[in-house]
Amino acid sequence: MTPAARINAVIELLGAIDQDARPADAVANHYFRGRRYIGAKDRRAISERVWGCLRRRARLGWWLSHAGAEDWPRERVLADLVLQDRFDHAALSALFLGETRTAVKLTQPERQLVDRLAGKDFFHHAMPLAVKAEFPAWLEDRLSSQFGDRLGIEMAMLREEAPVDLRVNSLKADRATAQAALAADGLPAKPTPWSPLGLRLPGRTALTAQQAFKDGLVEVQDEGSQLVALLTDAQPGQAVLDLCAGAGGKTLALAASMHNKGRLVACDTHAGRSARATLRLKRAGVHNVTRRVLEGPHDKWLKRQDDSFDRVLVDAPCSGSGTWRRNPDAKWRLTEAGLANLVLLQSQLLDQAARLVKPGGRLIYATCSLLACENEQQIEAFLVRHPAFTTLSPEVLWQSAVGGPCPVAGPFLRLTPAGFGTDGFFAAILLRAAGSSLIL
Repeated sequence: MTPAARINAVIELLGAIDQDARPADAVANHYFRGRRYIGAKDRRAISERVWGCLRRRARLGWWLSHAGAEDWPRERVLADLVLQDRFDHAALSALFLGETRTAVKLTQPERQLVDRLAGKDFFHHAMPLAVKAEFPAWLEDRLSSQFGDRLGIEMAMLREEAPVDLRVNSLKADRATAQAALAADGLPAKPTPWSPLGLRLPGRTALTAQQAFKDGLVEVQDEGSQLVALLTDAQPGQAVLDLCAGAGGKTLALAASMHNKGRLVACDTHAGRSARATLRLKRAGVHNVTRRVLEGPHDKWLKRQDDSFDRVLVDAPCSGSGTWRRNPDAKWRLTEAGLANLVLLQSQLLDQAARLVKPGGRLIYATCSLLACENEQQIEAFLVRHPAFTTLSPEVLWQSAVGGPCPVAGPFLRLTPAGFGTDGFFAAILLRAAGSSLIL
C-alpha cells in the first residue's frame, strides 16, 4: 500500500472503532479480515497510527476544539500528522490525494486547521490534567483519592504502550529454557522482576508465529496477572474453581501450579470465550481442566457446588482501568452508569463465590482496575456481609507461592504501572474459617 492508502485506512478504521461497541482490537481484526489485500507491514503501520491516535485522543480533541474543528476521525488523523509528525501542507497533500483508496483532498477549512496547529506541541500548559494524562475527566476525583499527588505519574504511565509479558508454562519448560527458545526465534526476552515465571519483550511481536509459542512453552500474560494466579496458591490434588475464566489465561496458570493434578473447573457465561480456551489448553498440555458454560447466577450446576472448593478465583469483570496502556479505547467507552453496573455485578459474584468455598478454603478476588469502588470498598462490604471470611495478607504467602521479598505491604495486592511496571491489578485473598457456616 502507498502511504496515502494507509492513511485512508487509518481514517476508516478509527471511524469503525468510533461506531462499534466492541473493543478496538476486535474491530481492527474484523477490518483487516475483510481486506486481504492489506499486507503484514501495512497492517502494522496502520495499527500503529490508529493506536497512537487512541493514546493521544484527549489531547487531539483538545487541540481540535481550540482550533474550532470537529473531533471526527479524519480531523483527528490530520491533527495527529501535524502535531506528531510535523507534516506541512506539501506533505499532507501527498497523503490526501482524492484517488482510489486514498482520502479526499484537503478542504479549505482543513487547510486553515493545519495552519492553526502548525508548530504546536502535544502538551500545552492550559490543558487540564485529565487531558494531559489522557483519562476521562469524570474519574479524576476517584483517581485523585486513590493516588493523591502521584496521579499524574500513574496516568502518564498508562498513556504509554505496554511491553509484552509472557508466562513460562512450567508444565513444559523452566524460564531459562523458554528464554533460550525465544532467543532462537530472534526474540530477546528478559526475566520480569517479580514473577518467577515471567519473561518480557520490549514491544509487540507476531508471537503466534514463533516456535516457542506453538510448542506451548509460553503464553501471553501480564506479570501482574501472573502474580494473582501464583497467590491463588492452587496446590496439586486440590479442587479449584476459576469462576470467571474467560478465554483461560489464569486457568492455564492455575493448572501449571497444580502440576495437572486435581480438579480444576473453568466457568464462564459466554460459550465463545470458553470455546477459545480449548486450543490454549491443548497447546499448553493441560488435562485437569473441566470447562463449564454457566446459565447465569442461577445456574443449576453451580447451586449444587456449595462448600466444594479449596480455592475459588473470581477474576471479576471490571472497568479495566489498569489495562488502559494496552486498551486505550476502553477508557473512553467507560461511563458512570457502566461502572455502577460493574460494581453491582462484582458484589453479586463475590456473594456467589463465597458459598462455593470449603471451610478452611480461600476465595481470591481480583480485578485489573485502579478504582477503590471495585477493589478495597468491595472487599470491605463483603467482609461485613460474610463474617466467616477474613483477609490473608499477600506477605504471608509470598515466599512460598512466589518467592523473594514481597513488594507490597498491607492486606491486599495492589499493583500499578508506575509502581511495579505491571498493568494495574488488585487482589484480595479471603480465608474462610474452618468449621464456619455462611449467613445466606
